[in-house]
Amino acid sequence: MYYGQEESIYQIIPPKYVPPERPPMYRSSHKGAIPPTATTFGLAQTSLPGVANIDGGAGDKIVPDKGARTFGQAPGSYQPDPTAYMKKAAKNKPVPSLSEVKKGAPDLLQPTKLKSKLKPGLPAKDETPIMNLVSSKNFVVANAVETILAAPKKVSQGAKDYLHKEDYGRTPQYLAKIKGDIEAEYEYIRRLQAEEEEARASQVRVLTQNEKDGLITGLKARWEQVNTDYQATTHLTKLDTIGKVKRKEKYEAELSQIEKDIEKLNRKYIFVDTLS
Repeated sequence: MYYGQEESIYQIIPPKYVPPERPPMYRSSHKGAIPPTATTFGLAQTSLPGVANIDGGAGDKIVPDKGARTFGQAPGSYQPDPTAYMKKAAKNKPVPSLSEVKKGAPDLLQPTKLKSKLKPGLPAKDETPIMNLVSSKNFVVANAVETILAAPKKVSQGAKDYLHKEDYGRTPQYLAKIKGDIEAEYEYIRRLQAEEEEARASQVRVLTQNEKDGLITGLKARWEQVNTDYQATTHLTKLDTIGKVKRKEKYEAELSQIEKDIEKLNRKYIFVDTLS
């Protein structure tokens, strides 16, 4: 404030600053939340017209505020708070201890229903038991004698006497029927087997001696032919190809099969299927 004045010795010590007295703060007689006249704020996406509070007489907001309706909440506010979990006894009171219940509400410790005792109570301290009582009774023998000499129980008049039934000791009718059905099934199976054996016997005949000799002669000739081919390859001591190995195995298998067939034809009776 002194820079605009000329330099003077009297201005070396500045005067003491006296702050001006502030006037009282202005406070309007109207509410701060009242919308202005002919306002258009907050009317979008509502059923109200584009302009509201035309006469300026609204005493409160025409459309109440809605949280996060425009820009939403602050970033990160939707994330769960790790400290806001349910604490112990948050929704119920802690269970009082037994001593607290005895002091505050002893009636809760009384049972609502008393059960009947299944066993007799324990003897008191002053009840002295009878001592030195010894029994010489043999309960095993006594029980056996009582059971032997006991009279049989009386049968009531309305009870059934199964010993005097009409079919007592006889086979029930349903068992006889079941046995008959089983026997009929067995008979049917035996008949089918007999028919099958007869049909099979009619299809089989005995090979004659001339036929056997002809078959044996043909097999021997075949054996000689295969053996000649096989002997032609026996000089090969090294079978270095797959074809040689296969050929040798083929000759050996064929010779073995012919020998088995000749042995079967040497039997006394040979049956032949006429349908094959």
